[in-house]
Amino acid sequence: MQPLTLHGHTLDWGSRTYVMGILNLTTDSFSGDGLAGVDNLGVERALARGLRFAQEGADILDVGGESTRPGAQPVSAEQEMAQVVPVVQALARELDLLISVDTYKASVAEAALQAGAHIINDVWGLKVDPALAEVAAQHGAPVILMHNRSSWAHAEIKDRLGGHYVGIPYENLLEDVRRELLESVAIARQAGVPEEQIILDPGIGFGKTVEQNLELLDRLDEIRALGYPVLLGPSRKSFIGYTLNLPPDQRLEGTAAATAVGIARGADIVRVHDVAFMARVARMTDAIVRR
Repeated sequence: MQPLTLHGHTLDWGSRTYVMGILNLTTDSFSGDGLAGVDNLGVERALARGLRFAQEGADILDVGGESTRPGAQPVSAEQEMAQVVPVVQALARELDLLISVDTYKASVAEAALQAGAHIINDVWGLKVDPALAEVAAQHGAPVILMHNRSSWAHAEIKDRLGGHYVGIPYENLLEDVRRELLESVAIARQAGVPEEQIILDPGIGFGKTVEQNLELLDRLDEIRALGYPVLLGPSRKSFIGYTLNLPPDQRLEGTAAATAVGIARGADIVRVHDVAFMARVARMTDAIVRR
């Protein structure tokens, strides 16, 4: 796979694992780390966390203005832009890091890219807003395409452990995920996004049961075999909570185990809440598996 050079940064796939720090600009994040607030205080909180993540070893900051947890309420594009754009502007002004915008809305992505973001991270793999692929192509922005079969009809929410999915139908988990990811790739390519600017995310926690998430993580190398860099996002997810019977704020060790196994199976980027801890996990795992 050819390296991706973007705004003075080179992501040399296979040489090491890159760490993406999560900046949730929401009030209802499943993990309790929301930084909502369109006022100066909200921007200052997000900037402070971004600066801390940079010091702790983040390579990319992922800025999102809408919660994707099971049962979360959707927000309008205008609300999302009001949350995201000021934070992206502040981060771009203060930090020399790559910034991704976590959105499935073309108008939000357009505004964020103009504000200084570099990458589009779409949890619906370009299948919700058909204009999003064109925005990426026009700006020369790489796209992270995530697999997603989330359905509120299959969501189950428990007070202590949060939401997870039950009874999600797959004919063959890996074959279905691979096929549907390649559908997203085709959408991107048809819009003019170059092959080397496509990153795949198997969508851990999105429309998969606990067992399906565990299997997908263990077989991540089959996603990597599609020939694209892979982003893995296991951080504090419900499959860890339901496996260990722990709430989101006690899933650090489970996230570390999932991250290490994911890297061993071929993950190129890990998307995490606990940057300092997981950056160490990534470095140690790299030392073992990338010799």
